[in-house]
Amino acid sequence: MKRRERSNQAKNKKGGVKASSQKIKAKLLKSYYGNPAKDMKLIAITGTTGKTVVAHYVHEILRASGEQVAVLASDQPFKMGMLHKFLSDAWKAGANYVIVTVPAEGLRDNIFYGLPVNVAAMTNFVTAGLHDMEPEEYLDNEKTLFDMKPEIVVLNSDDINYDTFAEFKGTKETISFGQSGAEVKILNSKLYPKGTEATLSIKSEVISVATFVAGETAVSYMACATAIASGLGISTDNIIDGIANYEL
Repeated sequence: MKRRERSNQAKNKKGGVKASSQKIKAKLLKSYYGNPAKDMKLIAITGTTGKTVVAHYVHEILRASGEQVAVLASDQPFKMGMLHKFLSDAWKAGANYVIVTVPAEGLRDNIFYGLPVNVAAMTNFVTAGLHDMEPEEYLDNEKTLFDMKPEIVVLNSDDINYDTFAEFKGTKETISFGQSGAEVKILNSKLYPKGTEATLSIKSEVISVATFVAGETAVSYMACATAIASGLGISTDNIIDGIANYEL
């Protein structure tokens, strides 16, 4: 047997043992905390950039809709135990929506195992933003989230790697956002020193959104949040108000 083949087999075996351990841990945590996720809608947001901004846009949109929302937004990986404790605390606080951002490194540990993911959104896939990870490994990690059979999947059709992750599908709906061929289409935008405006088309309805977040990337992030909210059935008025309410 070649050395590389032995190395791959050892790696696969180690990965299989770790995956099995994570699944056992997930079951124990669900039992310990009483599985609060079953009473809330879980929105998971991943991607190399913009996760936190999109999460806060969605948080403000849901608040504008009168919903009780909890957010766990971090650019750093966190443990499965922290996620389950957050879900428990959110449920005790009366939340009916929870928003979680997670980098690919966190998905590698399959932290969402056994949880009912309502929405899975991917902001983008910027290879220049990867650290100590090959693009193939990054996508394998992302796949662990989208394999959880989320009801709604939101993807960036403008991303140069869109064809690679376009295989991710929601069980009820798949929504893309971007400048062309998207369900949430970016028609135009204006950039200002202290903010950004954009005109979006959503299922034949045209709306204008504005944010205090400056920069061209804010246009994509507003479109992503709008796509998530659209999938949840949130009115366009609340989308507009929620995005406008967010301040860095």
